[in-house]
This record gives sequence, structure tokens and C-alpha cells, in this order.
Amino acid sequence: MFELLPEVGMRLPGGAGILRFGMGERAAQWAVATIADVRDGWVCGARWAFSAQYQSLTLDIYGDTAGRGSHQDTPGLAGIGLTRDPFTLTGPSACPVALRGIDLFGYPTAEVSDALNEGLPPTLRLSGEGAYLSAVSLHAEPVPVES
Repeated sequence: MFELLPEVGMRLPGGAGILRFGMGERAAQWAVATIADVRDGWVCGARWAFSAQYQSLTLDIYGDTAGRGSHQDTPGLAGIGLTRDPFTLTGPSACPVALRGIDLFGYPTAEVSDALNEGLPPTLRLSGEGAYLSAVSLHAEPVPVES
């Protein structure tokens, strides 16, 4: 199970450790490499990025950001994203992705929204237009509101 830890990062499944905001690229890659193959990636405004596949999820991680819109520069790990395989969007995800004990990809979107009635942390974004959520992202600092 992936556990989202707003303002901290994300706990990886299988006792692989915690991806902490601010940690370096090498440490982040090592932690992810204990559960999946790491592939180089690219994110505009980030000095480093990589991705990995775990069961039916794609994990995207980037860091050392500069000049990302109205964000301040963020040293080290700056953002984490989990996206479901499009072929798995008609039911629960094979691997839980939890926030406050709620499996975000394990229940229909309406039920997840009801369970999170106290609101989301400003550093977290949920995505999905179907019956189930398709993606979640967590950032080191609040994401600016688009105007």
C-alpha cells in the first residue's frame, strides 16, 4: 500500500521506506528501486525526474524545481504522482493508495469524496472523471490555484 503523507511525502509499499520531501534524487531512486524498476523521466522546471511501474500504477517523482509558475524554488524531492492504468479504471486498484486511512483508488469517486468531507490538504490533487479516481499528486508546497 502507498500511504500519502501530506507535508511529509509518501510511504512506499512493502516496507520500502518513505519518500520525504526535500530528499535527494539518489535516495529517492534507491527507495523506489526496492519495489520497481526506475526509469528516467522529465518534468519542466525540475532538474531530475523518474518514474516506475508498480502493479497497475505509474509512480512519477521529480525534484530540485526552479521557476515552476508561482512556486518558490524547491530543493530535493518536490512532487510525487500516482496514476492508474487506464484499463483498470472500472474498479478498485490492485494496490491501495491511502490518505487518512481511505483507499483513494479502492472506492468509487463519490464515496471517496464523501469520506474526505473535511477537505483535502492544499498540497494534494485528485483527478478522475469516471467512476473511480485515475490519479493523485502530492507536492512539497501548496499548488497555486489556477485563475
